[in-house]
Amino acid sequence: MSVVGIDFGAQSTKIGVARNKGIDIITNETSNRSTPSLVGFGPKSRYIGEAAKTQEISNLKNTISSLKRLAGRTIDDPEVAIEQQYITAPLVDVNGQVGAEVTYRGERQKFTAVQLIAMYLGKIRDTASHELKLPVSDVVISCPPWFTDAQRRAMSDASEIANLKLLRLINDNTAIALGYGITKSDLPEGDAKPRRVAFVDIGYSDYTCSIVEFRKGELSVKATTFDRHFGGRNIDKALVDHFGAEFKEKFKVDITTNAKATTRVAAAAEKLKKILSANAQAPISIESLMDDKDVRGMLKREELEELMKPLLDRVTVPLEQALAEAKLKPEDIDAIEMVGGCTRVPAIKERVSKFFGKPLSFTLNQDEAIARGCAFSCAILSPVFRVRDFSVHDIVSYPIEFVWEQSPDIPDEDTSLTVFNKGNVMPSTKILTFYRKQPFHLEAQYAKPELLPGKIKPWIGRFAVKGVKADEKDDFMICKLKARLNLHGILNLESGYYVEDVEVEEPEPEAAKDPDAMETDQANGSAEAKQPKMRKVKKQVRKGDLQIVAATTALPEADKVAAAEKENSMYMEDKLVTDTEDKKNELEAYIYELRGKIDDVYSEFASQEEKDKIRDKLEKSEDWLYDEGEDATKAQYVAKMDEIRFVAGPVIQRYLDKVEEERQAVLKAQEEEAARKRAEAEAKKKAEEEAKKAAGEGAAAPDTEMKDADGEAVKPDSVEEK
Repeated sequence: MSVVGIDFGAQSTKIGVARNKGIDIITNETSNRSTPSLVGFGPKSRYIGEAAKTQEISNLKNTISSLKRLAGRTIDDPEVAIEQQYITAPLVDVNGQVGAEVTYRGERQKFTAVQLIAMYLGKIRDTASHELKLPVSDVVISCPPWFTDAQRRAMSDASEIANLKLLRLINDNTAIALGYGITKSDLPEGDAKPRRVAFVDIGYSDYTCSIVEFRKGELSVKATTFDRHFGGRNIDKALVDHFGAEFKEKFKVDITTNAKATTRVAAAAEKLKKILSANAQAPISIESLMDDKDVRGMLKREELEELMKPLLDRVTVPLEQALAEAKLKPEDIDAIEMVGGCTRVPAIKERVSKFFGKPLSFTLNQDEAIARGCAFSCAILSPVFRVRDFSVHDIVSYPIEFVWEQSPDIPDEDTSLTVFNKGNVMPSTKILTFYRKQPFHLEAQYAKPELLPGKIKPWIGRFAVKGVKADEKDDFMICKLKARLNLHGILNLESGYYVEDVEVEEPEPEAAKDPDAMETDQANGSAEAKQPKMRKVKKQVRKGDLQIVAATTALPEADKVAAAEKENSMYMEDKLVTDTEDKKNELEAYIYELRGKIDDVYSEFASQEEKDKIRDKLEKSEDWLYDEGEDATKAQYVAKMDEIRFVAGPVIQRYLDKVEEERQAVLKAQEEEAARKRAEAEAKKKAEEEAKKAAGEGAAAPDTEMKDADGEAVKPDSVEEK
């Protein structure tokens, strides 16, 4: 069973897996540690990830990026118009959700943001599965902390459509903090002052600052603030606008009239931006940008910072907000951890460091910290791995309230209640109590719509409570509803039940003893003196369950099933196209290979007639391949391959028989040589043993000799007895 964490980014995605007693970031099919967050559509199949990036320039109208920023939105949201500046495919309304209209398999088709995200997550699932050699099911996926309930439900639905079991939808900043804290062995314990760390995460499209307190075995998020439109792509856009104007003046080309030219300038501008992070100036040069004209330019770091000035002026705003919400000062922060590609920009680093008045820390991998945190979270939630105990206390980003109709029997009843305030710990459960005589409903919504991103509706869900009625005395039914903000940050009324006030007897609490009172020996006292005093109290006892019918922004089950079936169908079509292309390439390669070998390797094994027959078959097969066989089916390619093998088979078999015969001869010779060497070794060993034996007998002779007084040897039989 696999444990996978997915850092789902606006530009690219990283995959972390728990293995080898740690976390690894795995590579995709092109050996890259990040996969472009792109989905493209072609005449035969879809292009996802690296494949979409490869064909992006030539297929702009059918390629969609910034997938996660479309989740949970509608077409009339002003932030969708902002996203359209970065997405080359047209965004449209699809059944009340934002989606894209593309040409796929020769037809104009529309796909919702949820479907597009599901397609991409399916690719990430396959990448992880291929690397791990295991099916991937359990995952933890990251999302921005500013995601609303609707956006989080969209991510959850997309995961389900992609056949993934979402264990947790974790905030980016929380994943970073978990990856930082779980590996630390020197965190303060008990009542000691916690370690306070500010995590500044500036990625491709947004900027987050979190203040987190660490103690041994736990982290608590104290404040999270964000700027949703501050990131690498905003710097890229400033550069594109600058060079667009420069190229128009110097080279008379207007890139605003050509989407392909604009995309190429954006790619070049991103490279230039990265070079300027480490160098004082950098060039830009693009061949045949438009109208067969080459363009070039030069930019200094000071000029880039001037172009970025509107952004740089906003750098400290989230930092100030985070400290204010955490009720802390810059000097209270022990460390400032910088994460995200944009934190490499010198001007940004300088302003953050100046704000806190201390040096910045880069102990985490700036690009992979979120993926590692997600993988740790998945390992904690999975039964497969044993992980060090580490509690995560995240917080609510927006206050949530419930509203309901006033009961006709309670004229002064309040009709709204803020149940989860901003900054409350998450996950969290609250019990709501209602006094009713008939079924009723209530709605959940965000209490301060002005805080939400764009124009996302504040409405979260409507919940109908069934089975409510007055008792036989026409008294109210006491209804208890359990509201839960779960691990994903999604709100639900999990259950409902009703209670009754019942009078029960219970022992009275013992009165506090007077320390000055004299103790008395009650050993011989009466049995009654030992019995505790009882009292009657009213307690609420659960009597039965209430049915709750929920209506939320989540996809209805039938729609999810239909979307999953469509996704599976497209997946199988993609697989068939890939397999067909593989068979076509295999056939083409086989034709060239056989043509080369027929006059070389196979020459002595074929008659002239057989050679002519094979050449004729290869020529006809090649003509077919580049004519009507250009768009043939997988079965036709396989059939053509079989036809060639049928003609060339006997010749190839003779060659293989000869090769096998030679191999057997070599093996036999090797065996004979090995046997000869064994025999020689045995003979040598035997000779050595005999030599040793003979030497041993010879060495015993001097001991049997006897000598006379002069030292001369005498024979034993010459010795006389006295």
